[in-house]
Amino acid sequence: MKINKWLLLVAILVLAALFFALGLNQYLTLDYIQQQHLALQQAVEQQHLLYALGFFAAYVLITAGSLPGAAVLTLLAGALFGLVEGFIIVSFASSIGATLAFLVARYLLRERLQAKWGHKLTQFNQGVEKQGAQYLLSLRLLPVVPFFLINLLMGLTSIKTRTFYWVSQLGMIPGTLVYVNAGTELSKISSLQDIASPSLWFAFALLAILPHLIRWSINRYQQYNRYKPYPKPKKFDYNLVVIGAGAGGLVSSYIAATVNAKVAIIEKHKMGGDCLNTGCVPSKALLRSAHFAAELNKAASLGFEPITSKVDFKAVMDRVHDVIKQVEPHDSIERYSKLGVNCLQGKATIKTPYAVELNGQTLLTENIIIATGAKPFVPPIKGLDQVEYLTSDSLWQLEQLPPRLLVVGAGPIGCELAQAFARLGSRVTLIDIAKQLLPREDPSVSSILLEQFQLEGIQCLLNTSLNHFSRDADGQWAHYQTSQEEQRLSFDKVLIAVGRKANTEGLGLEPLGINLETNGTIKLDPYLRTQYPNIFAVGDVAGPMQFTHFAAHQAWYASVNALFGHFKKFKADYRVIPSVTYCDPPIAQVGINETRAKAENIPYELTEFAVDELDRAIADSAKTGLVRVLTIPNKDTILGVTIVGQHAGETIGEFVLAMKHGLGLNKILGTVHAYPTMLEANKYAAGVWKQKHKPTRILALLGRYFRSRRG
Repeated sequence: MKINKWLLLVAILVLAALFFALGLNQYLTLDYIQQQHLALQQAVEQQHLLYALGFFAAYVLITAGSLPGAAVLTLLAGALFGLVEGFIIVSFASSIGATLAFLVARYLLRERLQAKWGHKLTQFNQGVEKQGAQYLLSLRLLPVVPFFLINLLMGLTSIKTRTFYWVSQLGMIPGTLVYVNAGTELSKISSLQDIASPSLWFAFALLAILPHLIRWSINRYQQYNRYKPYPKPKKFDYNLVVIGAGAGGLVSSYIAATVNAKVAIIEKHKMGGDCLNTGCVPSKALLRSAHFAAELNKAASLGFEPITSKVDFKAVMDRVHDVIKQVEPHDSIERYSKLGVNCLQGKATIKTPYAVELNGQTLLTENIIIATGAKPFVPPIKGLDQVEYLTSDSLWQLEQLPPRLLVVGAGPIGCELAQAFARLGSRVTLIDIAKQLLPREDPSVSSILLEQFQLEGIQCLLNTSLNHFSRDADGQWAHYQTSQEEQRLSFDKVLIAVGRKANTEGLGLEPLGINLETNGTIKLDPYLRTQYPNIFAVGDVAGPMQFTHFAAHQAWYASVNALFGHFKKFKADYRVIPSVTYCDPPIAQVGINETRAKAENIPYELTEFAVDELDRAIADSAKTGLVRVLTIPNKDTILGVTIVGQHAGETIGEFVLAMKHGLGLNKILGTVHAYPTMLEANKYAAGVWKQKHKPTRILALLGRYFRSRRG
């Protein structure tokens, strides 16, 4: 704690001690003010303004110092100044004093609280920012909750000071009126309990829930108006209709069928969605061939004579499509039909909250889950329509390897495909306006991948603006701007990999008034519901993450809430979601990284272990990589992990499990890991943390003990 904070804390403690040591608290009792009532009243009549100001100042100090006596002072205000003036004095004095106490608590304690519990308070603070006024108003309307405690607790949150003040001013009105009014007949009060009867406390309780009741009523009214044009059918064809047969849709329908609900899934293209047909599966099959090509180049370093093998690109792509065919049965109509899902083909349009139109027919359903995924975003770059461009959707139709490939976008998709094509023989240039590869990763992590790309001959034009494309007799050109000048680059194909856009067009969302986020995904509540509580969304069309496993994770919440929400609803939990970028070396991440921790002002401690010290990495000639672990300062609680290196996608699993179940680095250190494996890197990282936090005093005592044993 800084010296200024210590001084303020000491000053407050000294003043509080003096308050009790000098016996000032005896002047703030009901007996005393009743005895002195007439004398005080005469003094007020003689010097009204002076006593009003003095009373106001005293009330502010008592409240700001969280000292006892505010209730008695409120009675005295009514006795000395009457109902109207007494109410005005107390109302403003109490709010000002409460705000001062709030600010003191924030100044002295909030930073320490955030340092210790910031990782757990992020969602709470976000909730306070959105609904803090409502929470505070409810507390203020309940006099049974000590006001000084509310002041201190709210100071530890992120609520704005001006919000705290005006809500306090408003929320304390009922209680202030009751006490000031009682004070106008001070002589009739025998104890503070006489002021508030059980019925009055009950009335206050009803008043406290009034904001929630109003909000609930407004929501119900809005919901009634939304559904009013769409009468609920007396009978339904299905309990659930799922639109989109990608990962999110398939898992949703699987869960529904498992619990014997009648469910239909609608797909207008191919079962399996993007992941199977144009995303995860084909890209990983391509990366496998590219990895083999890279391994051939390591022959000499592994004790073989140099090996040369010409890439048959058509055969590589044939293998990619063969892999898709092998995986297809897992997502096929045949499999899901056997599970009890009615699989339908065609373009679905939501006509009402209960009706989905398909191929001229109307399906009536209790609930709808939208799982239509996303498509590659193609930015409106001038001249793009004049050149031969590819996306992660159209890429898989290539039969010839592009001699010169330009990749626009340094995100995970762009980096994975850039490296794959470079290893298969293309001369690859990657361009992005970002200052580093994988902009969301820590700079030290991105620099490892950049160094690898440069070793493999991939030209990376970072911090570079792509201005436009052109085409002439000499070929196709990309015109880009560096910090010095505009230049141009010739290419044979250009891959646009700058992100993905949610598939929301043509679904019927606009006529129903279903809102979208600024990034184009469907706006949802924590239960994955749209404005219509029986219409849900999952996967890429819902966001915020675009991973197959994330879509499947959301699908559980959406399907369970859709089918059983009238009994119990579950808020989607996104706290521990891993991600992997499948470059070489691969990069796996879970929780927060250092970049995010700094951006969100989350206190952290960084522990790092370099993979080149690991025996298995040395044996495999896979020494590039590291393990970066973020923990709460001076604790082994894991905030996030980034792993770079061979098998990172598998190695991260141990940390995912640990974070999910609240296990710290000490537990990982105490777990036996097989030798020699890459998984040992996790244990060694935990060992580095332990070394920094070894109990030095105990070890010093042990040193003395063993010296004494030696004589």
